[in-house]
Amino acid sequence: MKVAVIGAGTMGSGIAQLCASTGHVTSLVDTSEEQLGRAATAVTSSLDRFVAKDRMTREAADRALSRLESTTDLERAVSGAQVVVESVVEDLAVKQEVLRRTVAAAPAEALLGTNTSQLSITAIGSAVPDHAHRLVGLHFFNPPVLMRLVEIVQGLVSSEEYVQRAEDFSQGLGKETVICRKDSPGFLTSRISAIVRLECLRMLEEGVASAEDIDRALRLGLNFPMGPLELGDFNGLDTYLRILTSLEGTLGERFKPTVTLRNLVAAGRLGRKTGHGIYRYDEAGRRLDDGSA
Repeated sequence: MKVAVIGAGTMGSGIAQLCASTGHVTSLVDTSEEQLGRAATAVTSSLDRFVAKDRMTREAADRALSRLESTTDLERAVSGAQVVVESVVEDLAVKQEVLRRTVAAAPAEALLGTNTSQLSITAIGSAVPDHAHRLVGLHFFNPPVLMRLVEIVQGLVSSEEYVQRAEDFSQGLGKETVICRKDSPGFLTSRISAIVRLECLRMLEEGVASAEDIDRALRLGLNFPMGPLELGDFNGLDTYLRILTSLEGTLGERFKPTVTLRNLVAAGRLGRKTGHGIYRYDEAGRRLDDGSA
């Protein structure tokens, strides 16, 4: 199967790696050659780690790389693709424009997936009303190559046929799936995750405990795989602020971003990608200290 992944950021490059590793001929698209170069480095490094940990053979990693191409030509990438996964910035207008270009060049029967954690699938699809029945939310989790779940979101006009195709595709990538049948802000997971992380930020602001102890408490006491504050740094605090702002607008005051979060983003302390967020990081992304904000 041919798959096109649009957007070569952390999520897009991970999704592309996952698709190529499970046998799909995959095109990774971005407007920036520089970003595509960073994505290629990240994918190669990730595959090398899988080989080093005996989770994949060297031959399988090389085959995955051979199935993955990078390009700035969106129209060429989606031409002939049976599945297109858009994974660009969480901005409605940007996603709508990418979708318009996609439907103009992709096959008429292609599954259209949008990797969003909180934007309305129905609103994204409104840009292409004649094709909105083919659009389904495909919410992957970071990092896509390791996280077990794909949250499938049915827009108001997403057809059952394409929801089923999305489920089959996701399971073919080795993932488990849940289906959010109502296109509600935050879907199932982002809505819960956002409020938990927000309460952790409030406790940090109030001086209840250090960031490190808050994260340790949720990892060890509540079995979280990663503390909510370190997860915010991992995904990007700017991304989290956008999510909260959107959820506040639709679900109310309980999702209002904290002053600390706004200040961190304003100061450019966005997390691992800038070397400083709630915690500090070295150039390899390793945490240096507790770095409490």
